[in-house]
Amino acid sequence: MNDKQLDALLEKVHAELQKVDKVDADSRKLLQDLEQDVQSLLKKSEVETPSILERMQKAVERFEVEHPTLTTLLSEVSTILSNAGI
Repeated sequence: MNDKQLDALLEKVHAELQKVDKVDADSRKLLQDLEQDVQSLLKKSEVETPSILERMQKAVERFEVEHPTLTTLLSEVSTILSNAGI
């Protein structure tokens, strides 16, 4: 996957994150952190990869039932980042 495809996927994650509402405080904090991670990745900024992957996995587990599109996208991004050695 090239950078343009990854950026497009990250934009989809961003859009899905904006749709999530009615969550508890812990979930809201997780979503805010993920949003910052996505923005950092889009800007090609320095990011802490292990924490990003951990947050993505945590979000996949937490939102799997209520937000299947988001969890699918997060799983894809996690796999891509892991495969790229990021």
